[in-house]
Amino acid sequence: MSVLLAIPARYASTRYPGKPLATLTGATGEAKSLVQRSWEAACEVKGVDRVVVATDDDRIREAAEGFGAEVVMTSPDCANGTERCAEALDVLGGGFDMVVNLQGDAPLTPHWFVEDLIKGLDDDRSAQVATPVLRCDGAALNGFLEDRRNGRVGGTTAVFAANRHALYFSKEVIPFTGQAFAPADQTPVFHHVGVYAYRPEALSQYRRYTAGILEQLEGLEQLRFLENNAPLLCVEVEAQGREFWELNNPEDVPRIEAMMAKMGMS
Repeated sequence: MSVLLAIPARYASTRYPGKPLATLTGATGEAKSLVQRSWEAACEVKGVDRVVVATDDDRIREAAEGFGAEVVMTSPDCANGTERCAEALDVLGGGFDMVVNLQGDAPLTPHWFVEDLIKGLDDDRSAQVATPVLRCDGAALNGFLEDRRNGRVGGTTAVFAANRHALYFSKEVIPFTGQAFAPADQTPVFHHVGVYAYRPEALSQYRRYTAGILEQLEGLEQLRFLENNAPLLCVEVEAQGREFWELNNPEDVPRIEAMMAKMGMS
């Protein structure tokens, strides 16, 4: 099985313009761009045949080529990372059995999240797409709820059926629990990890779908699959002591840098 890993990166983010070039300082004091740290995380994943940065911006292209990444230029008309991955696959001429989308705002993604994701989609032939989910402990859930109380989008949460196929994703905290959890408690809430694995035919079909009302309201690209009845597998992953967070807003930078320092990440 041949696997392409693409890192979609666009400069014109609505919430955080220039986000891929924002710098994060590691435990040793070295500052690297978000896209470089995401690329370094991608290069640690076993079972991947090719890693590319997919962008429409020359500033990102120059930065990525500067640290040694292969770059695929894509259209500025791509509405989201899934569309950009689909176009990158076309530009490369296809030839892969699976495409992984490691979004360029998740530099703390452990390699085993992606490895488990690839295996999960390979094992479930009924699924067209797969994405990781991480069970929240009480501390993580309380952080999500605090973000929402303060009008911030923290993480995305997921609910899924008994066969692990997704029912819904939301920037609200779902399911509603109505109870307090101690920091170390395991909760029924799952944090959606913004990584995807697609079969090539699913990517091709995605661009033919019309963005539905749920995708537009939530701003979550994966809902386009659900609104068109495409089976999407949720693969539960284990943190193994690693902290995880995505960079969604400028105020997430110190949070992620603190996590990197705690984990000794350079």
